[in-house]
Amino acid sequence: MATALFLPDAGLYHLMPPGHPESVARLQAVQAALSTADFVALQRHPAPMADPADLLRAHPQAHLDRLQAATPAQGLVTLDGDTFLSPGSLQAALHAVGAACAAVDAVLAGQAGNAFVAARPPGHHAEPVQAMGFCLLSTVAIAAKHALDHHGLTRVAVVDFDVHHGNGSQAVLWDEPRVLFVSSHQMPLYPGSGAAQETGAHGNVLNLPLRPGSDGAAMRHVYDTRVWPRLTAFDPELILVSAGFDAHGDDPLGGLDWEVADFGWLTRSLCEIAARHCGGRLVSVLEGGYNLTALAAATAEHVRILMEHSR
Repeated sequence: MATALFLPDAGLYHLMPPGHPESVARLQAVQAALSTADFVALQRHPAPMADPADLLRAHPQAHLDRLQAATPAQGLVTLDGDTFLSPGSLQAALHAVGAACAAVDAVLAGQAGNAFVAARPPGHHAEPVQAMGFCLLSTVAIAAKHALDHHGLTRVAVVDFDVHHGNGSQAVLWDEPRVLFVSSHQMPLYPGSGAAQETGAHGNVLNLPLRPGSDGAAMRHVYDTRVWPRLTAFDPELILVSAGFDAHGDDPLGGLDWEVADFGWLTRSLCEIAARHCGGRLVSVLEGGYNLTALAAATAEHVRILMEHSR
């Protein structure tokens, strides 16, 4: 089976102020990286709009109504110091969620071995009633809830290796015993959450703070000793990945020192665990990554390894 790629064009119409790091250029860099001959075998899919029922698994209707009411007819609206709405922003977020849920559907139906969703805006900072940190909707957490409630799974693992803690995903999944949420992230760093003592209502959250300057060797030690044993014990039926590439040493918003090969090691290891526990069923969703060269190279390595493991 092929690796499925969902690359919503709606993300190109989510506009930010000049100089903002979460720009249209990020998606363009990913598109270019995945348009070479190395990726011709990708199974490319259109990205549908999110089902309203899926949105309500993570956000109350009042939050969705506030985003809709705040969406401008032109120009930009400021939600916080980092987060903005343009006329196309909410549509982009809805297509990102729709793509993530469609990727789960495709993988669980056996139509693809695994999947990558290259969407923006990112989602892992969006809390149930608050858009923040460039994020409007909690994309990966919604996809996890979709797998549980729509497909009847009982054990879904979410692994977030973005340099920033996935506070929104954690908030949505905090009281969800059917999900194991794992986040490695730099600390101290925005948003300030993600201490090791934050373990979820059911012991279902594993936070792994990393010191500024931590390199790939430090990351591999943490994953080898803490993450892989926990995932193995959980025995997931599906693995979802919040794939943030801003832990790269060249990223302007983080202070970790990972290289492209480190993201490759993480991807390969996750695929091997998926192969042992859930028939290879893994869906990865783009989160951060703000140095365009590093983002393109790390994404290409990530998807190349997904393709190797979907055969």
